[in-house]
Amino acid sequence: MSKEIDLDTQPAGKGLPWFLTLTGLLTIGGMIAMPFLAGEPDGEKMPDIVRFLGRFHPVILHLPIGIFSLILLQELLGMFSKEKPQRGILPIFFGAASAVAAVIAGFLLYQGGGFEGELVEDHLWGGLGFACAAVLTLIVKAWSLAPTASQAFYRILLFGSVGVMGYASHDGASITHGPDYLTEYAPNPIRKALGLEPKVEEKEIPAKPLEEQVVYADIVQPILNKRCVECHKEGKSKGKLRMDTFEMLVKGGKEGSAIEPGSAEDSNIVIRPELPMDDEEHMPPEGKKDIEEHELAIVKWWINEGADPAKKVGELKLTEEIRAAIGKLDLGIGASEVAVAEEVSDLPSDDLRATVSKLSADFPGGLSFESQSSANLTFTGVSLRKNLTDELFAKLSPVIPKMVTVDLSATSVTDASIAKLATATNLRMVRLSETGITDASMDTLAKLTKLESVNLYGTKVTDAGVKKLTALPNLKRLYLWQTAVTPEAIAEIKKALPAVEIVTGV
Repeated sequence: MSKEIDLDTQPAGKGLPWFLTLTGLLTIGGMIAMPFLAGEPDGEKMPDIVRFLGRFHPVILHLPIGIFSLILLQELLGMFSKEKPQRGILPIFFGAASAVAAVIAGFLLYQGGGFEGELVEDHLWGGLGFACAAVLTLIVKAWSLAPTASQAFYRILLFGSVGVMGYASHDGASITHGPDYLTEYAPNPIRKALGLEPKVEEKEIPAKPLEEQVVYADIVQPILNKRCVECHKEGKSKGKLRMDTFEMLVKGGKEGSAIEPGSAEDSNIVIRPELPMDDEEHMPPEGKKDIEEHELAIVKWWINEGADPAKKVGELKLTEEIRAAIGKLDLGIGASEVAVAEEVSDLPSDDLRATVSKLSADFPGGLSFESQSSANLTFTGVSLRKNLTDELFAKLSPVIPKMVTVDLSATSVTDASIAKLATATNLRMVRLSETGITDASMDTLAKLTKLESVNLYGTKVTDAGVKKLTALPNLKRLYLWQTAVTPEAIAEIKKALPAVEIVTGV
């Protein structure tokens, strides 16, 4: 009668060490061969199953890290303890198996595209090195199960595996968070020990006047760093596009240059953010915060003015609209330098702050001040979605006159709520996509003369209602994708408002 193999008690000299040695060496050979057999990654040619399985890499990789850390701790305790160390092989078996699984998932993620550069290559080979070392450690452990067998070689391999694991983990964290993520706040003694430049104490430097600011370096690049660079940087370049330097913007990615100097409407870094929210090509992707209207206006202004990386604000045509948009950025410039005078003087009163604070209980994260120096309000119902009804929206009536941007996308509001916006005389942007509004709401919007952007995507508006928006002198963008509005009506609107940009999804 045959006996089952017990991984924790099977002594060396039996079949288990030979079996693990053979399968382990084959596994190592297969892992090393993967990069050479697969070739350069090309996400466009990869089936969805590759991307799907690759996304499990961040989940699986924590298993071998945790297991090997516990095994290392156990061995260290055993070395300084009088008790005999445990001879079980199961922990190291699961540690090695999970390391192999993590490497395979990581390789599929790499092949799915969006990751490239020297740091990624280092992480790839570091991960492969760790998985191979983990398997070798398992093989040696299998031959060290006998009570009289030495544990020295096994421990050397174990410590070496953990060292390679730490190196690969650091590279992985650098890809996700940036190369200086771990050392950014390291004290100078530690920085010196690591061979890094000492941290120089920052001195408060007076902000340059607005006209002396370099538009790209001081204004545009900080916007890109905040909104785009997380997914478009060295080591992590979605669509093979990097946005962390001007040269990389010009070089572009799979779709060519990211910017077309003199033409914002033909520049990819403008086209993508202005696509409808449910468009697969919209950037940033779902889950990331959209670029703000004033930020996008600044980027478009810079591109239309020639996208020169060296020119200063004073060398470009600076309109009051762009001056006000720059004033909303946290650039350390005095408010008197950039903000429109009436906005600076319109500080929020204590009563307004108290009202906003009270309403936040019903609209968590939805209602906020446009800036610290402005009493203007912005509102978004995104977190409430279908729970935002006409009755709930009515609670905002006391503060609606102070609203300058309103996002009611995909909520349950109807024409009744839009009628309340009649008091928002300074409203500049309104998003009503995928709501139940009809042409009746256009009567209200047509009277809000400061409106610059109106999103009616997926609504029931028709030609008759939309034509009323030609009364808006400041209208710049109108989203009519998936509506009943006809090409003829769109042509009439374009004729009445030649400067307006109409997005139809075509």
